[in-house]
Amino acid sequence: MSEIDNHLSKKYDVHKRLGKGAYGIVWKAKSRRSGRIVAIKKIFDAFRNRTDAQRTFREIIFLKEFNNHPNIIRLLNVHKADNDRDLYLVFEYMSTDLHHVIRKGNILRDIHKEYIMYQLFQATAYIHSGNVIHRDQKPSNILLDSECRCKIADFGLARSLSSTELEENQDCLTDYVATRWYRAPEILLGYQKYTKGVDMKIHTMDQIEHIARLLGNSQLLKLKKICSSQTAQLVGKMISKHSVSKWSSTIKEKYPEGIDLLQKLLLVTPDDRITAPEAIKHKYVTKFFIIKNMTTTSTTMSFRHSMTMFSSRWISIDVNYMISLKVIKQTKGCEKLAHAFFREEILSQIDGAINYGYPHS
Repeated sequence: MSEIDNHLSKKYDVHKRLGKGAYGIVWKAKSRRSGRIVAIKKIFDAFRNRTDAQRTFREIIFLKEFNNHPNIIRLLNVHKADNDRDLYLVFEYMSTDLHHVIRKGNILRDIHKEYIMYQLFQATAYIHSGNVIHRDQKPSNILLDSECRCKIADFGLARSLSSTELEENQDCLTDYVATRWYRAPEILLGYQKYTKGVDMKIHTMDQIEHIARLLGNSQLLKLKKICSSQTAQLVGKMISKHSVSKWSSTIKEKYPEGIDLLQKLLLVTPDDRITAPEAIKHKYVTKFFIIKNMTTTSTTMSFRHSMTMFSSRWISIDVNYMISLKVIKQTKGCEKLAHAFFREEILSQIDGAINYGYPHS
């Protein structure tokens, strides 16, 4: 295969191309040494400019740091290209991504939705515990396997919130981060500070007018906390033109726990939103909760100067929280049920390219 270098072909048997974009190509392959099925992402001219170099470096460093979490995609290897410009990243292989599942229509059972959300909260809590924010959590960056296990991918837009960056003089938030239709309202409205709440705003707000419909006049003061005065005045004018819509009136009442979780995730100001550790214990996903699965990383990273990782250690949290053996058995039963249903009913209906990061953009 001419698109892949000879030294990679000697290590991997390439099965098929999964996708191609302006930035690179992704293949499904098999390791000739271990027999493991992998995904190989080739990044074209990975260090062509400062922005691309930083994005490539961030993805490698963050994935290396978070490599052992079950809900974060594993980076298995990195290979240089023969031309010294391109770069190959080798990942564990995943069957599909959430974008393709959603496009198939309403094929997910409730247990699938709950299990996927729970795993996303687990991964996000882990990332946030290291003072890192992903900034681009969207369906195509959420990979799924045949057991309905999900993993967050593409850390190219992630950034650290190190101790120095958390101080008053931290860098301003870049308003162009995150894919357009999945940006949090504070990004759309020009908020000038980074917070972990960016990752918790997982529901798309596809236009500022939509935000206005959700606010109402009583929320205008909160709005001023996350945007400039000029933007607040603009959205304030929109508020007066629209009645406030309530999630409880637009979503079936048979899902009260889901409605409650959505409302907590969709709060306009990031500081008011539910956090990932809190969301893990929410009633909507609590059937999957096992305390021993909750881990954090105390990680300090900074790309401001030398792009060097300074420290890393892994610790467990909430060790005093007691869970009975009965609850643990019930939880494992729910996971097995989700695995079986997903494999038999969902995955057989999915086709199309799988996203392993920005080469598909």
